[in-house]
Amino acid sequence: MPRAALSADAVVDLALRIVDEETPAALTLSAVAGRAGVATPSLYKHVRNLAELRDLLSARILHQIADEVGDAVLGRSADDAIRAFMTAWRSYALRHPHRYAALIHSPEPRTAEAGERLVTIMLAALRAYGLQDSAAIHAARCLRATTHGFVSLETTGAFALPEALDESYALLIRMFVTGLRAGPAAD
Repeated sequence: MPRAALSADAVVDLALRIVDEETPAALTLSAVAGRAGVATPSLYKHVRNLAELRDLLSARILHQIADEVGDAVLGRSADDAIRAFMTAWRSYALRHPHRYAALIHSPEPRTAEAGERLVTIMLAALRAYGLQDSAAIHAARCLRATTHGFVSLETTGAFALPEALDESYALLIRMFVTGLRAGPAAD
């Protein structure tokens, strides 16, 4: 890539290619510079350090997930919306397991916009269940934890038993929507 084409977005594009083709551990500023055909110090005009690059990469990945789950949920409600949300999230993670592994899940200013988009999509998907205020937030947290937990285990090969993972995920979705239909638990 010629030096003139280098930008923060181009650096993130190169980082994504490294993560996709290798692993998140292979992502270094030196590796990105090598792909760009520049010396490592040339990257500092576009990213401060590897931590910032990882944050920018996470923001890009979260936006991609938000785009996919948002498109999947659009025009659906209740159980269909939750199924579409969970299916789209898993589909993204299975197509891009290394990107998913590179995702930083702790709050960070660069990922805030994408995170807010995901929360908005989750709350919209949950709206048909009549959940409001803190009950909606709790349900959104449960939805994210359920979906992320399963796909994290799946993409790292942690499910070793022979039963089909698609069947397990379908059961998980059914269990989750059944819980939503039952309403919030009383203390």
